Amino acid sequence: MPLPDNKAIIETAGNLVKGLQGAFGTPKGFRPAHAHGRLTHGMFTPTKEASLLSSAPHFQSPTPIIVRFSSSTGIPNIPDTDPNANPRGIAIRFVLSDDGHKHTDIVAHSTAFFPMRTGEGFLAMLKAIGDGSIGSFLEQNPSAAAFVNDPKPSPASFATEKYFGVNAFKFISEEGKATFVRYRIVPVAGVTTLSDADLASQSPTYLFDELPQRLSQGPIAYKVFAQIAEEEDVTDDATKHWPESRKQVELGTVKLTKVEPDESNDKEQKHIIFDPIPRVKGIEPSADPLLDMRAAVYLISGKERRAA
Repeated sequence: MPLPDNKAIIETAGNLVKGLQGAFGTPKGFRPAHAHGRLTHGMFTPTKEASLLSSAPHFQSPTPIIVRFSSSTGIPNIPDTDPNANPRGIAIRFVLSDDGHKHTDIVAHSTAFFPMRTGEGFLAMLKAIGDGSIGSFLEQNPSAAAFVNDPKPSPASFATEKYFGVNAFKFISEEGKATFVRYRIVPVAGVTTLSDADLASQSPTYLFDELPQRLSQGPIAYKVFAQIAEEEDVTDDATKHWPESRKQVELGTVKLTKVEPDESNDKEQKHIIFDPIPRVKGIEPSADPLLDMRAAVYLISGKERRAA
């Protein structure tokens, strides 16, 4: 996973890492966003439709996966009951080699919104939060206001939350046909969220406590879908939604069967760096400027995490 060639992107990404760390008081060794997380393991089984859309290897045959669930912010011990812990995150790693060195990832969170189109815009939003001008910033930036105002109820379980990939990607079929898509990850158990009253009765660690308990009783499953863009849909702006009427193709099933043991979870989380760029045959990044920026942020913070 290399850094982008563009020095301006690297500089902005470094400033974003510092800005997020400062905003949340993130300790060394933790992610500056979605710091609180847990790793799980399982398999992804693709559909026939997935293999027709993309020649990517994980759409051709069952593939081992590592899945990280997380809460928002750079606060490692944020209570599960804190509204600021939403949106929740999911990152799926498709392990494509026996040694684990070849892989591709999906990174998503539990809202279809993203505040700003560019890393520079997100950095400006962080500065506005820091200097107290966020009110006027939201007035001037409708996409940021939409993200902030989107309802984000807390899930009953990570297994009953729906996740959205906000960036577009280009699927390339074996015949060379290109299709732009966005990922959606839907729980087989159905979406279940908590009311404010129900949330108030939960423990501060209810989500992360429930995860291994649920897995001890059987697999956790999700369906992965591709929302298909039509010709007029914007593919280089994560703040622009595609109509809900767009076709969705089921790509396969995520089935999780075990949780990373307590004694190795922290170590493995420090080591793993998820990559928003596909870097695999059959899937290409779109022209969305957030992709290179997110990759740089993840790599810079990941190297700091490993060093710590």
